[in-house]
Amino acid sequence: MPDAHAAGTRAEQELLSRTALGVFRLNGQFLAVSEELAGPAGLTAARWQVLGAVLREPLPVAGIARVMGITRQSVQRVADLLVAQGLAEYAANPAHRRAKLVRPTEEGRAAVARIGPGHADLAHRLAAELGPEEFAETVRVLERLARVMDTLRTGAEEGTEG
Repeated sequence: MPDAHAAGTRAEQELLSRTALGVFRLNGQFLAVSEELAGPAGLTAARWQVLGAVLREPLPVAGIARVMGITRQSVQRVADLLVAQGLAEYAANPAHRRAKLVRPTEEGRAAVARIGPGHADLAHRLAAELGPEEFAETVRVLERLARVMDTLRTGAEEGTEG
């Protein structure tokens, strides 16, 4: 006869699998929509994502990678493309001589601004479908899940050091 812990573990594993599959599906859906929104502005989803990360303040590549949850190398490649395209520039970093800051140029800000109307329309359609409270709750749950995953990942990394 299976014990309660084993049954609970199976149920938890099922929830984890369903969560992961749902997030993977959503990621694909968001990437597809982002490509559609960014294309007319001359951007890709990845370029929009990196530019979006530095609109409020310039960040080093490693800082962008942390915010986005992807590798530093991926961000570096996209940042270099943005700089070559004239949509971003590297600036001196007073906190770290070698880690330059990435910041958008006026042309980069204008490209992101061109995405605004489509972005606003999608946000309105999502809010209309979900309702404002459920939309806000979705954001809250996803942000909490991301924070918990960061905590669990950090704990796992610390446990493997030796």
